[in-house]
Amino acid sequence: MNKSINELQDEVIEEFALFDDWMEKYEYIIDLGKDLPLIEEAKKTEDRLIHGCQSRVWVEAEVLDDRMCFTADSEAIITKGIISLLIRVLSNQTPENIVKSELYFIGKIGLQEHLSPTRANGLVGMINRLKSEAIKQLAK
Repeated sequence: MNKSINELQDEVIEEFALFDDWMEKYEYIIDLGKDLPLIEEAKKTEDRLIHGCQSRVWVEAEVLDDRMCFTADSEAIITKGIISLLIRVLSNQTPENIVKSELYFIGKIGLQEHLSPTRANGLVGMINRLKSEAIKQLAK
């Protein structure tokens, strides 16, 4: 049984509650990036690039059994960790659930407020891209 987006967000919030300071949280985000399901090198194309990010981030979206599956990669280790968090929460969900989701975990773990303004803009760009991929599927 697949977990819901909110169940996955709650897991992330619990995990981040284990850390006392933001240096530990940053280290954890970097570690998460190491486990990211990577996009194939050949798919690192301009059309998969997320614009608005400080570092380059590529995202690939596929639909398997009516559920969205995302892979990604980034040149920056912290960005790789951030996109891996988003993919963990949104992958294997229906396009409809992705579009309707409110990603409250970002605020609860304090992520956005601990990012530089350019990285925070990149985070918004990543969320918008994942949701737009789901919207494209709903339009089909």
